[in-house]
Amino acid sequence: MQTLLLWIVTLATLVVFAWRFGTRLRPLFSARSTNRFDRPGERLSGMLGDIGLHRRMLRFTYSGVLHAMIFSSFLVLFTAIIQSFGSVLFPGFTLEPIGGETWIAILQETFALLILVGLGMAAYQRLVRKPARFEGSRKGDAILIYVLATGIVASMLLEFASAIAITGTPNPYRPVSSLLAALLGQVGVNGHAAEILHMSFYWAHVLIILGFLAYIPGSKHRHMFLAAPNIFLRPLQPKGQLPAVPTLEDETISSGIENFSDFTWKDLLDPLTCTECGRCQSVCPAYAAGAPLSPKKLIMDLRDGMSTGEAHLPIVGGVISEDVLWSCTTCRACMEVCPVHIEHVPKIVEMRRTMVEAGTLEPMLQDALTSFQSQGNSFGKPAKQRARWIKGLGFKPVDARIQPVDVLWFVGDFASFDARAQELTRMVAELLHQAGVDFGILYDGERNSGNDVRRAGDEGLFELLAQQNIDTLAGCEFNRIMTTDPHSLNALKSEYPALGADYEVVHYSELLLDLITAGKLTPKQSATAQVTYHDPCYLGRYNGGFDAPRDLIAALGHDLREMPRNRENSFCCGAGGGRIWMDDSAFQERPSENRIKEALALGEVSYFVVSCPKDVVMYTAAIQNLGVEDRISVRDLAELVTESLE
Repeated sequence: MQTLLLWIVTLATLVVFAWRFGTRLRPLFSARSTNRFDRPGERLSGMLGDIGLHRRMLRFTYSGVLHAMIFSSFLVLFTAIIQSFGSVLFPGFTLEPIGGETWIAILQETFALLILVGLGMAAYQRLVRKPARFEGSRKGDAILIYVLATGIVASMLLEFASAIAITGTPNPYRPVSSLLAALLGQVGVNGHAAEILHMSFYWAHVLIILGFLAYIPGSKHRHMFLAAPNIFLRPLQPKGQLPAVPTLEDETISSGIENFSDFTWKDLLDPLTCTECGRCQSVCPAYAAGAPLSPKKLIMDLRDGMSTGEAHLPIVGGVISEDVLWSCTTCRACMEVCPVHIEHVPKIVEMRRTMVEAGTLEPMLQDALTSFQSQGNSFGKPAKQRARWIKGLGFKPVDARIQPVDVLWFVGDFASFDARAQELTRMVAELLHQAGVDFGILYDGERNSGNDVRRAGDEGLFELLAQQNIDTLAGCEFNRIMTTDPHSLNALKSEYPALGADYEVVHYSELLLDLITAGKLTPKQSATAQVTYHDPCYLGRYNGGFDAPRDLIAALGHDLREMPRNRENSFCCGAGGGRIWMDDSAFQERPSENRIKEALALGEVSYFVVSCPKDVVMYTAAIQNLGVEDRISVRDLAELVTESLE
């Protein structure tokens, strides 16, 4: 009878579980296709590393440790679940032949205590510590899971304890259960009473497990089943390369998102996998600035819109507000910290394409895109003025369209046109000339790389700018491309290969470091300073350019003091993704000002060192807005090298 009853409730629970999960997964079957099964070995090794080693989880130490305790304990205690169900569903089944009452038993006892400690830490964090990143997450859902998980473990231990109480013989491999059995004996639970209690705790144990299983599909804790596949299916293309716009019969179809079927099935799997941990929210520069964007809430809103039948609402302007989408700097910090590899930025860019097609843009952004269309730059300047910055040089750079060069310098818009950046551009040119580098520029043949145009949502304009540059570069002879602009570097290095153009692209920090190492530039190191360094998003997080700028600073003899947020965890200046062409007057605190405050908190730091023309603009303005010119100043790497040589 007991076997039949357990079969009935187990199968019924599995049906409920499958039905509840199926309703949530159903939208994936009508979504666009995408290939996420290539390079299976690389996918599998990355998945095992992220799950087994908790590489991303442990970046937030307290949460990572408690999750590791719960996760590892769950794996061990799954043997107890197999034991409980198997012994009744299949009479005669037992784990004893493989150590069920010896080494497996002691592991179960040990990890039962470990998971209870982990659950206690989780409850303490949720109810007492209350990290800001939990804002907007479902508190009740988390607490119910803690209660159910605690109930599973407690009922398991009491089931074992009552079994020991029946015989009255302690089990040396079950010290915790033996202690509980002794306590039961002291209150008179033994013999027949212990048998009744054992049966009660057994059914409590299996019913709580089944209740947990039935509840999970509607809980954020369904990541127990979806996290591993979502990590396995993560994007493997270069971080700086956005997914291609879908095509039909070799023609680009309408880009953008109108309904959920316009997303890929992986886009829709992401929201279902979200753990609501808020790590993405805690590192988002837009959220920190008081903008309406929270990467976590954006994913949750997509999930809820997909799951609750909000198909009648437009996604852009309905499920997700336009202000939320325009707030993003595309810095990729959210994707870098997400433990389950959710892809926030590509979704935001896809939805931005919808707004660009509809013409619902901020006036400043519209003006910038118009200038790109007509002039090839955001400054609205004629192409013939692009190389005016060379005035004042003691030489004229080679025209790389006419003469072969070793290094083709792709200068970029801000380095060419912005008055604050032009002096730095001349410094770089003088340094290259002094070191005898064979370099040239494209003069009026260069156009904006299109990196931020694409991320602002204008796919057609990106392809136009990129193709113009590719055609110009095709007529040049060079060995490698250098740029001082990380945004241009990202487009040339990561985006253009998808258009059939593959180049060796280096950042000027790498080239300057090579020149110093080779003795072609010799710094005096006579005067060193306390400095801090800011990692640009598109050099560091997107393209892994962390070491060259630091090695260059060290070669110049400066004392580098790292800000708490550095390298992969660097904080965005706020200019990326087209934000530099949008109004930020409504921000409570600009990301660039937040970053300067972080540098000031280090103490005696003279220079805030940057390696991006946009950073020069953003952080110079931030220091002026904060009124701290007397405490810290912005220095580009080229300035540090030039000052050292002088």
